[in-house]
Amino acid sequence: SRPRSLCFPQGFLYTAPVREQGNIYKPNNKMMADELSEKAVHDIDFEDVIAEPEGTHSFDGIWKASFTTFTVTKYWFYRLLSAIFGIPMALIWGIYFAILSFLHIWAVVPCIRSYLIEIQCISRVYSICIHTFCDPLFEAIGKVFSSIRATVRKEI
Repeated sequence: SRPRSLCFPQGFLYTAPVREQGNIYKPNNKMMADELSEKAVHDIDFEDVIAEPEGTHSFDGIWKASFTTFTVTKYWFYRLLSAIFGIPMALIWGIYFAILSFLHIWAVVPCIRSYLIEIQCISRVYSICIHTFCDPLFEAIGKVFSSIRATVRKEI
């Protein structure tokens, strides 16, 4: 969004590390870029907050002054809050997502995979028991009931 000359002093170029998905600033992956654009936060405009209905309008000078006041105040307070809280919040969220990733990679996924391996063993034992004890019983019951014939007669 900013021109490159504003981001970096002349003569110094910084290239972000490139991964399969692209770098953290500009993803190469189309699907990832679409996800980021769908989740983008939309800026609030003056007209979204202060809207005069049709037929009711203030003086043009008042409208322009209030528009300018709103826009400049929003712009500078955002910069001020970003300057004060941006780095601490980035640190907090970085730590949070690092812990979340660590737990997911080193605890959650191994536990789930271990569970699936063990449940597969139990499922095989269960299947052998069912086929050993239940199949002959149900087959015998099926043969007994297969010889039964039913006919329906309508008597007048």
